[in-house]
Amino acid sequence: MELADLEEVLGLYAALVEEPLPGVVDVVPAARTVLLTVDPAATTLEAVQAAVRRTTPRTGRRGTGELLEVPVHYDGADLADVGELLGCDPDEVVRRHTAEEWTVAFCGFSPGFGYLTGAGAWDVPRRATPRTRVPAGSVALAGEFSGVYPRASPGGWQLLGHTGLAVFDLSRDPAALLRPGTRVRFVDVGSGR
Repeated sequence: MELADLEEVLGLYAALVEEPLPGVVDVVPAARTVLLTVDPAATTLEAVQAAVRRTTPRTGRRGTGELLEVPVHYDGADLADVGELLGCDPDEVVRRHTAEEWTVAFCGFSPGFGYLTGAGAWDVPRRATPRTRVPAGSVALAGEFSGVYPRASPGGWQLLGHTGLAVFDLSRDPAALLRPGTRVRFVDVGSGR
């Protein structure tokens, strides 16, 4: 389903998770879409489409999942730049980032990468020039989102710090700690600032 914005996605996703539709085996939110995977032996696409149209999205529902605390060393290369963009000093960026309760809205980019949204006014542009390698565990901001890089990869988000928490580990079940609906609190464990 294509929707107008992320709020509509979150509302429909919450409704479909709270009251699963018969024959739907997976519900996957994204920035402006919700993907439903169906079992064709249990239902038809027409039946699912009609049921979705009757579904009332949950308004004002962000995270309803478990709370995950992510310890962060706020020593990121872009922390001062983010402060300038937000009109505050680096300590205030950390205070705001840790005061927020974030919610994993959807996942993508790479396995285990959650796009976290908060209620605050976050609008941080991506870097003009992406880095060719962002270390695993980097905690970052871009646009309205925060995120934790699950593994080393290229990236253009603004780096606030890093965590030693493995947010994605194939030897664990579930492998991803950051799943849609999970609530996240970042905890300042020092920075050396």
